[in-house]
Amino acid sequence: MSIFQHIPGTFDILPIAHDGIAPSHAWRHVERVVRRVLEGFGFEELRTPTFEPTALVARGVGGSTDIVQKEMFAFTKGDTDYVLRPEMTAPAMRAYLEHRLDQRGGTQRLYYLGSCYRAERPQKGRYRQFHQFGVEIIGPGSPHADAEAIAAMMEVYRAFGLTDTRLRLNSLGSRENRAAYREALQAYFQPFANDLSELSRERLVSNPLRILDTKDEREIRLLDGAPALRDFLDDDSRAHYETLQTLLDAAGIAYDQDDRLVRGLDYYGYTTWELEGAGLGAQASLAGGGRYNGLAETLGARETVPAVGFAAGMERLFLALDAAGYAFPDAATPDAFLVVLDGGVEAAFRLGLDLRRAGLSVASTLKRGSFKALMKDAVRSSAPRYVLIGETEAASGIALVKDASTGDQTPVPFAELAAFLQGQASNVR
Repeated sequence: MSIFQHIPGTFDILPIAHDGIAPSHAWRHVERVVRRVLEGFGFEELRTPTFEPTALVARGVGGSTDIVQKEMFAFTKGDTDYVLRPEMTAPAMRAYLEHRLDQRGGTQRLYYLGSCYRAERPQKGRYRQFHQFGVEIIGPGSPHADAEAIAAMMEVYRAFGLTDTRLRLNSLGSRENRAAYREALQAYFQPFANDLSELSRERLVSNPLRILDTKDEREIRLLDGAPALRDFLDDDSRAHYETLQTLLDAAGIAYDQDDRLVRGLDYYGYTTWELEGAGLGAQASLAGGGRYNGLAETLGARETVPAVGFAAGMERLFLALDAAGYAFPDAATPDAFLVVLDGGVEAAFRLGLDLRRAGLSVASTLKRGSFKALMKDAVRSSAPRYVLIGETEAASGIALVKDASTGDQTPVPFAELAAFLQGQASNVR
């Protein structure tokens, strides 16, 4: 009988690197940096369930999107339809509305890290289970909030030294602007309907703005003559976008205006953006976001709730770090390793617990063997000190501490061992 294997499109995060997946200590490092940057902007963590009602995602993200039509892991239990969350914004808004976070007062500045799921063929950097981090700023409708979300996103990548990036920026305008533009696009593309791919013909009917996302060279050429969304913006939308650009310019955040950037989620309006990284090939996207003032009403709210945010893929970030030759910190090592000899098991067990309660990290082989074999395990741990406990040490209450680098041995009473190791500790976890 063969052993079970992980499901294709998923992966294990282990203490060691494997199959292009970074080790767990590298993931913790990245998560710490992300949390530090986002909390530095005043964001508070939000955690939502891994699965949600299917209707939440279908209504929030949009029935015509690829996520809903092709990429959801959906299932039914009893008389309820569920989906493994494919993104985090709709769940975040659901949590905001359900728990009346508006009653806290002020702006709700939320961030998250978590796993998401998509039922599609795995590709490099795109998995069926993937990990995201991002922020949601709920409450203010000002372009200052848009700029804050973009700045927070950029600072995360800057914290890793990833400055060779391209920020694409656009405005989708108001709902009325998009409705007028939709009609203009349909009128423009209708004479070319037979020249469009099957997917674009479907989008021409359901959501013609998505044709702007096409990768088909023939359709890209057709887009050169298509009407531009910027020509359909009303005064308020134009002022919002121009103020955002002024704020980004003042902060030295470079961007490219991209009239074809619409992104793939129906809830976006006004500002939308995408960040691309160098050295990632065709799948260059690192993160993206935008404003979604209408999402709350789509999910059942009685009034508009202004909101803006971004989401970023952890796997994409790791690809960018690898391409940039990023040097991850070494994995943490224990402050000491207990080498337990015959006759010292009980004393070593009690002593190890006391040392850990004193705040030290202490490992032990937990097996019997020759002194040579036990010392091999001690060396393998990379601990800077080995604490030898055998029958003699257990009877005398004095441990023998060996320095891993010099080989020097120091007898230390059990009662003084924690203070001795703390004074000698050089490992920072």
